[in-house]
Amino acid sequence: MPSGKTVSQNFQLALELREHAGVIDKAKNKDQNTTPPNPTTMAPSKKARLGGNTSKTSSSSSSQTTLPKPFTQAPKALETFYTHLNPHHIYLAHIDSHPRDFKRKIFLVPVAMNAAVALLFLWRLYLIGPYYLALFASTIGYPNELTLRADEMEWKPLLLVILRRGFTFILDFVLFVFVWPWPYEFAVGGSASHGAPLGWRWQVGFRDQEIYVRRSRSWDTELGDLFGSEGSAKRNEFWSRVGEATNPLLLQQKTGYLLMDGAWDLDWDAMVLATSLVDTKKLELDEFMEPVVLLHSEKFGWVTMDRGETKAADEEERRKQVFAFRDALAKLGKEDLFFRWIEIVQFETSKPGVFGAQRQHEVAEQIRELFSKNGVDFDKVWGEVIPNRNTGAPAKEDTGATSDPE
Repeated sequence: MPSGKTVSQNFQLALELREHAGVIDKAKNKDQNTTPPNPTTMAPSKKARLGGNTSKTSSSSSSQTTLPKPFTQAPKALETFYTHLNPHHIYLAHIDSHPRDFKRKIFLVPVAMNAAVALLFLWRLYLIGPYYLALFASTIGYPNELTLRADEMEWKPLLLVILRRGFTFILDFVLFVFVWPWPYEFAVGGSASHGAPLGWRWQVGFRDQEIYVRRSRSWDTELGDLFGSEGSAKRNEFWSRVGEATNPLLLQQKTGYLLMDGAWDLDWDAMVLATSLVDTKKLELDEFMEPVVLLHSEKFGWVTMDRGETKAADEEERRKQVFAFRDALAKLGKEDLFFRWIEIVQFETSKPGVFGAQRQHEVAEQIRELFSKNGVDFDKVWGEVIPNRNTGAPAKEDTGATSDPE
């Protein structure tokens, strides 16, 4: 039985293979000197969608009056949703299709943790409450057992009492300022709140298809004007952050609740709003089937990114990776393994049914075994020819895609 690490690597490998399955057939029957063909020009989709892309965008003076590609006006179909969003933030929305039982298990963890913290805090308050009441009474002139008469005490006992009380004050201050906000914000929300997790779950419940909405943290204030003639560098930074956050492997392996990080926070109110609009038929769930990005410009209003403008570059990159892998095997005199690899992946992904986790594991094992029998370490060769990729571990752009969610 394979170890947990091996299973994780197999799962990652299978996802890599499925990601490339749509382009590897174009490599078959090509000789070693063939260069990757230019991707077919793709017409922009009717719906504006986000694609992880960091390609350069024209920053000519015309961008002062028109949106630079791949930006486009946000679709009217989403107007009932984005008009309620904060224009000072960037938003990412997608559908999480993980099973509801899995989502329930994930959510029960913070519920249990915050409930435990709240109970401990209340227990501490129950124990320490009379102590502080007695101190307060002594302070306003009602002597009791906690009243100190410094002129009648030796300095050593007095110092010990002061230190002990000082420690108690500091401990309770830390608990109140740094610990109590955890369960409070989980149940009610913070001062700069955009809802609370518990309120979101109470209103939405658990569903097989859930809309998750993330909003940018403070880094968005440093971007400035993305659409001006001098906004090219800022747009590259924007695409890098957005592309990393919407990486297909990341969204496939992590449920939406686990996508909070230093750059993105979940907007609970926006998630409740989106779900409510879908439930009341004011918005179609299909609008979020592919990740959606929304940002506001004073000049252009709400803006999104056109998926059609970025698909060609993504396909080009995948083709280059496939050909690089073929060339690496050819240098080892094992080019036949490349075509065997193609045949296996095409055969498995074309079978009826979902290419689920179990089949992914089986395909990964089959390919590793095939390469191993021919004296080739698949992970090593793949990691050498594909930048930032190693033995089944994710690249930088695949942050979080390291384990099977099941």
